[in-house]
Amino acid sequence: MADDIITHRDALRHAAGRSAVSVGLTVVLTLSFCLLQFGPDPDALVRAGFVTRSSIMISMIISGLLTAGLSYRSALVMRELALTRAELQRISGTDQLTGLLNRRGFDQAAGTALTTARYANLPTTVLMCDIDRFKAINDQFGHEFGDKVLIAISEVLSSFAGQRRMLVARHGGEEFSVLMTGVSRERAALYAEELRQACAAEPVLGDEASANVTISIGLAECHGETDLAKVMRMADQALYAAKHRGRNRVVRADVLADSIAA
Repeated sequence: MADDIITHRDALRHAAGRSAVSVGLTVVLTLSFCLLQFGPDPDALVRAGFVTRSSIMISMIISGLLTAGLSYRSALVMRELALTRAELQRISGTDQLTGLLNRRGFDQAAGTALTTARYANLPTTVLMCDIDRFKAINDQFGHEFGDKVLIAISEVLSSFAGQRRMLVARHGGEEFSVLMTGVSRERAALYAEELRQACAAEPVLGDEASANVTISIGLAECHGETDLAKVMRMADQALYAAKHRGRNRVVRADVLADSIAA
């Protein structure tokens, strides 16, 4: 807003300023209409009925103009507040480094997507992705290069997900999450493998360094489930298994469960 109201004194000053403007406009408009109606000669004779009718008309016109002005000003303020609220909401749900959704934004969007998928009887798949040996990359090349790695992987994920209408987010640290709905189990596994290969396809380049970067992926599929935390835990367990089995691979939660049961 143009006037920043911070303290109680600021609020009083703001209100006094608006009141002074309103009174000043009222005086100016009243004098202007009186001159137009009665003329500039203060000694001129006019009929009492004409004065009464003119006074009523002037009051109505001035009231209408002031009301319209205040309404327009209020509409502008409400519009600015709505835009500010929307921007704050967007910022609160966005990761500042990569531009992807952050965990909060992902949880909100994914919760809605899960509910919609359940009502439409569509399968839902969650991928948990983690950059392999990211701490070693930071230690060897520095955190600035580590940020380049995060940005590069996020761009691959964003491009891949955007073409297939998936949700993608930086879940935290070097972890990313992807949610897809209406995709069969086999197709989801194929997408996960394509995503893994896309991330490993080209090295990340810095000013004085480059590194081949891979990711491990845990995949969990559900049908009719609306508990996002439960599905994420399943995908996270599969991701842990992918790390334990040598990294740079995709592990499905259902296959993992079958192997444990066996």
